[in-house]
Amino acid sequence: MGRGSVVPVTALPEFSLRGKDIVAIGVPIDCVGTPEIGDPAFGTELAPAALRDAGLLAVLRASDAGDLPVRLVGAERDPGTGVLGWPSVQQVTETVGQAVGGVLRNGQLPFLLGGCCTLLPAALAAARVALEAGVGLAYLDGHLDLYDGRTSPTGEPADMPIAVITGHGPAAWVELVGAPIVEADRLLLIGPRDREEALTYGSVMPEDLGQRPEWTPSDLRQQGPTAAGELAAASLGDFWLHLDVDVLDETAFPATDYLMPGGLQVPELTELMRPLLTSPRLIGASIACYNPQKDPDGSCAQALVELFIPQESP
Repeated sequence: MGRGSVVPVTALPEFSLRGKDIVAIGVPIDCVGTPEIGDPAFGTELAPAALRDAGLLAVLRASDAGDLPVRLVGAERDPGTGVLGWPSVQQVTETVGQAVGGVLRNGQLPFLLGGCCTLLPAALAAARVALEAGVGLAYLDGHLDLYDGRTSPTGEPADMPIAVITGHGPAAWVELVGAPIVEADRLLLIGPRDREEALTYGSVMPEDLGQRPEWTPSDLRQQGPTAAGELAAASLGDFWLHLDVDVLDETAFPATDYLMPGGLQVPELTELMRPLLTSPRLIGASIACYNPQKDPDGSCAQALVELFIPQESP
């Protein structure tokens, strides 16, 4: 389908994740080659608008809270944290946290349109405070994202969200969100395939933190994507669902910045996500790392939208 093709709203059954009102919040950030103030929007900064244009909010039956006034800027690694554009990371964290907390306190379900994975620690910290309870995380990503400001080869904050939420990221960011946020038995890393590379750079690994082993694409295929999704939904308690589109194979979804072979195919991801999206324990969701500049015909945006179309009852 081309960019102008969207799913007709009238063709969709009623759909509400967890039976709650969904509020979509755009988080137009990109930490790949972090821009300077005044530079034109680029990369994943363009994703919230592209996903709206492709019809995602209509499929979700979501109200639109618009885009947050955030941007990651600065091409230098902070000497204290090792993070690119650290002052803007702080500002993004504070702004995202306030927005997510407000939606949750209203009894609604926040759905973040990213942007990059930098948004996640703030969302989880806000959920823990608003719900006054622990939170689980289903993290669908091609990467482990357990780097810190020293081991990350790039300094990009999107290298670090899992390290931050487990309390092993840059100290200032960990302190800002009050990590650790997610306990080891309530965190699932689903779909990563960069273990060898992460070991080469000296990243913390899941087993170093007492976490469950990651579920690789091979693991998911062996178990079956639907069964894996059902197990995840049943084991996390109240949980957040985060989808980084690079969990998909580079041939299936080329509109992202870190292309990797060996990932999931779209039908596999659809099967995996269905039990998670329909779980009554889902408290919030986010999409990250879709780059519309690499999607000239809009077909990747449409594929993302179709992940969220509810299945008709037999």
